[in-house]
Amino acid sequence: MSLKGQKITVNNINLNVVIEGKGRPVILLHGFPDSARIWRDQIKFLTSRGFQVIVPDLRGFGDSDAPEGKENYTLETIVGDVTALMDQLGINRALVVGHDWGAIVGWILAIKHPQRVECYVAISVGHPLAYRSDFIQKLRSWYAVLFQIPFLSELGVSAIDWFLLRKLTGNHTETNNWISDLSRKGRLTAGLNWYRANFSRLLFDDFPHVKVPVFGIWSSGDIFLSKGQMLKSAAYVDGPWRYEMIDGASHWIPLDVPERLNRLLLEYLESDP
Repeated sequence: MSLKGQKITVNNINLNVVIEGKGRPVILLHGFPDSARIWRDQIKFLTSRGFQVIVPDLRGFGDSDAPEGKENYTLETIVGDVTALMDQLGINRALVVGHDWGAIVGWILAIKHPQRVECYVAISVGHPLAYRSDFIQKLRSWYAVLFQIPFLSELGVSAIDWFLLRKLTGNHTETNNWISDLSRKGRLTAGLNWYRANFSRLLFDDFPHVKVPVFGIWSSGDIFLSKGQMLKSAAYVDGPWRYEMIDGASHWIPLDVPERLNRLLLEYLESDP
């Protein structure tokens, strides 16, 4: 169940995009197994503070198209969706915020198109080189290895009333919405294709430093991402770097502590980093 937006065609697919408010553009990028819905509290808050907020359901999620084949889910393709969306909306530069896979998309966007990113807020996931260099992170990424196996991983995630997904998400209050989304034909495979198209590349490809200002936010209750992979990201940011730890929140910071996140975002986005 995503938020109702408008359909915008980019790279031969239709994206569902929520666009609210007027002012400096802020693009919010979700991850797995989310949609634009994860940002509902940030949309209301940031528009009330004078920002234009652009929130796409990224390809394969929500009410956006989900093309078949893992080749349609490479990071380059998804970053291309974001820049094409900016072009369609006449946005030259934007403030960018990403969470989970959306954070990785944001890192690659900032690396490849720094002229399009005014500043970047990475929630939960650090720079790709920091991600793969942290030993604890390697241990926490076990599920991503499981997701590489076609058919069997779909079965494993959805079996026994989605037992594994419920276990991984800690039966979060949003879990039933995620299950409803992923139960639609082809949607679980589309989400897993993000892992299949990109996980090995995150482990082996080279990724340049980031030149734009970056604000890294990590939560102490995150069972998927280590503190180290976020802290080590500072070494791969040549622009101004800031870090904040949020105590107690799970991986889903935008859902668990929306008021705290909203305050941090507003302070940073208005600070001219």
